[in-house]
Amino acid sequence: MKILHVFKTYLTDSNGGIEQVIHQICHATAQQGIENRILCLTSQKNPQPVQTAEAEVFRCTIDFELFSTPFSWRAFSTFKKLAAWADIIHYQFPWPFADLLQSVIHPKKPIIVSYQSDIVRQKIAFLFYQPLQNYFLTSATQIVATSPQYKQTSPALKKFADKVAIIPNGLDKSVYPTPSADCINQWKNRVGEGFFLFVGVMRYYKGLHILLEAALGMPGKIVIAGSGPLENTLKAQAERLKLTNVIFVGNISEEDKVALLTLSLGFVFPSHLRSEAFGISLLEAAMYGKPLISTEIGTGTSYININGETGLVVPPADPIAFKQAMCFLYENPIAAKQMGIAAEKRYWAYFTADTMGKSYIALYERWLGV
Repeated sequence: MKILHVFKTYLTDSNGGIEQVIHQICHATAQQGIENRILCLTSQKNPQPVQTAEAEVFRCTIDFELFSTPFSWRAFSTFKKLAAWADIIHYQFPWPFADLLQSVIHPKKPIIVSYQSDIVRQKIAFLFYQPLQNYFLTSATQIVATSPQYKQTSPALKKFADKVAIIPNGLDKSVYPTPSADCINQWKNRVGEGFFLFVGVMRYYKGLHILLEAALGMPGKIVIAGSGPLENTLKAQAERLKLTNVIFVGNISEEDKVALLTLSLGFVFPSHLRSEAFGISLLEAAMYGKPLISTEIGTGTSYININGETGLVVPPADPIAFKQAMCFLYENPIAAKQMGIAAEKRYWAYFTADTMGKSYIALYERWLGV
């Protein structure tokens, strides 16, 4: 069985949540004999195909961007060739250029669309794009939502409810590195232990400005790992608030991430807008048995984190409520540990890459009549 995966970027160039999801799908299905190819874009000139353990990656150079959406002229011919090779085409949504590829080339193959997020921010551009989106989703053989919450709350998915299945994103813990004792000790010397951890890209919907407000007067420490468009703004806010309990550590390796998770008390995820449709880093923390703090935005974050069981779920954009949640875990270590155990148990029950891979293989086989 041959599957073509289509998204704007992949791990060869970018380390985002959806890229990680594609990697995990390909890794899990390749172990069952599925042949995967990936079509994505890159800023590199004249890129060559890259063979990874899970898939062969075909990259096309970005020619221009419009409303934060990358476009490539070469992608049309590359997509046509790869679509002819594939038995099934598997899109990760949203990427409006992929809608255009599908509409122009119109390959007569089963189309699977993993619906990762509504388009939230580009409201004016969305008015022009919406007809293309509706055409694209109408042409899909099957749409996959990553949580029951998103299926229920997405205006777009409500229109196509009869063809929406639910397959949660999953992770394979075995591919994560075990940090060395030196790595753990280096981080312990730098940031201590028993802190709250955030890992992710500093984007507008991540709610980090709310986390910084919540940190004011909070007894515990917060470690923020990652970078992004709002990094300088957030550091200026922390300086303005004179926060001495917040530590920015920048981009980190996978080993460093596991080391920090190991040393942390709990994981904070203050995303306050529906652009945060699932939360891969939130799931990673659950996988490592950490209690979680997230906000109720009607998305997959509240499928991963069950309030009062695996952690605490508070109202969005509410720094007081977020501070109270951190203080509760900080002051009640036994309850925090129990929530962490429950979070890891929920990961093993619902969110492994093996479970996700088997679910997608069953979906592929259904539409190929295997």
